This record gives sequence, structure tokens and C-alpha cells, in this order.
Amino acid sequence: MKLYDYEISGSCYKVRLLLSMLNLPYEKIAVDFYPGKAHRQPDFLHINPLGQIPVLLDDDLVLRDAQAILLYVAARYDTSSTWYPTDPATQGRIAMWQAFAGGELMQVSAVRLHDMLMGYEHIDADAARSGAYKALAILDQHLAECEMRGQQWIAAAHPTIADIACFAYPALCHDGGIDRSGYHNINRWLRRVRALPGFIVMPGIPAYA
Repeated sequence: MKLYDYEISGSCYKVRLLLSMLNLPYEKIAVDFYPGKAHRQPDFLHINPLGQIPVLLDDDLVLRDAQAILLYVAARYDTSSTWYPTDPATQGRIAMWQAFAGGELMQVSAVRLHDMLMGYEHIDADAARSGAYKALAILDQHLAECEMRGQQWIAAAHPTIADIACFAYPALCHDGGIDRSGYHNINRWLRRVRALPGFIVMPGIPAYA
């Protein structure tokens, strides 16, 4: 497998995290997203016409979008079917929270881009920050309801790719000046993810719980 990767991308980190937890070997191909804008160059656009990272190559398969890659890797390589269980109800819940991770939670990513990288001043940071807080509140409430049922994970009684998909951007909130201190259920869940075997860090996400 080859992963087209940018070290401080939360979306790329999701894929690296699952690959680490499954102990899967792969080749990391660095994409000079910033400042080089290599994702907008013809050679990369040939791989992904959307000009987005990450991209996974596995033999003849080319996959873009972190959520799709997580699903494929778990379905293809997790022989225990733990990260992507086979029962339709759990698969439906996973799909729902993957969509949330690739949608509402990406408001955190928008604020990070605005605050950390030059050239993203066009992003409405106030609107994105407001959207991020709303997304965090939804996730925090869901986790509270899960804990009341005795469940510590987003979509099942054990960790799944829904947890991997949703982990990165809540953990990176501080990069966009987003205060996560009041979201106690999220903070407990983040510590649980950090304690999983195979957990790895990225810039902005420390290992400590």
C-alpha cells in the first residue's frame, strides 16, 4: 500500500492511525500541501482529480477520501471484523458517524486552515468556529448517551472506524482556538482512544491522556 500523505492533515492522520492499529506496512508518500500546493499540480491531479489528500493506492485500487479509505482498509485487512463489524445496524451507525466526521466536524479543519496557514483568509473563521462548537456539542451529547447505556465508543461496544474517523479534529481543536474543556464526554473518549494499542501521535496531538 502507498499513502499520499501530509503530516499535519487530520484526515491523513486518520488513515495512518488505523494502519498503525492494524499493524499494516505501507509506503508513505509526502505531498507538499503547504506551501508547495503539490495537490494542485497535474501529476497529483492525475491520481485524484479533486486535488485532495489522503489518497491510498493498494495494487490497482486508487481510493480518495479518508472515510472511504478507513472503510476499505478495515473491511479488507481486519480479519477479526472488529473495526468494521459485519452486522448491518453497526455498519449503518458507522456510516452515519463517518459522514459526520467528513461533514460537520470538518469545521474544525476549516478553522485550523484559516489560523495556521497563509492563503486561507477567505474562510469565514467565525462561521466555521460556530459550526465546530455545534458539532462538538452533538458528539458530546451522543457520547453521554452512550455512557449512560454502558457503552464507551461511538458506534459499538468496542472501538470501530467511527471512532478513528471522529477522533482527529476534536483532538486538534486548540489549533483553531476552539476551547474543548467543557466537553467532558469527548475528553474522556479522547483519552480512551489514546490508550488503544497501536495509537500514534501527530503534530498537535500528544500521546498523554
